[in-house]
Amino acid sequence: MSRKLISVEDVAKEWFKDPEFVAEYNAKEEEFELAAALIRARGAADMTQEQVAQAMGTTQTAIARLESGRTMPSTRTLQRFANATESRLQIRFERRRGSSKTAK
Repeated sequence: MSRKLISVEDVAKEWFKDPEFVAEYNAKEEEFELAAALIRARGAADMTQEQVAQAMGTTQTAIARLESGRTMPSTRTLQRFANATESRLQIRFERRRGSSKTAK
């Protein structure tokens, strides 16, 4: 029996045709950005997940969960991650794209 292989790009193109999928994907944008920032910080520190975990006093599994984007960590956890990777945590507020509200 032969299986037809489909590329991830082709599957994604189909998913992004569905407005419901696009809305859900966009709703997760901040979580994806946070996960990517954690991975970049660890990469810049040239550390493994295990090394970050040891520096934070936690497990590699906990670091993997943080970097997966499936959980929203507390600011305390983010600060501990920053300290472990010798990074500086910055939190800021930005206007959403396409926001119709005006400042008063």
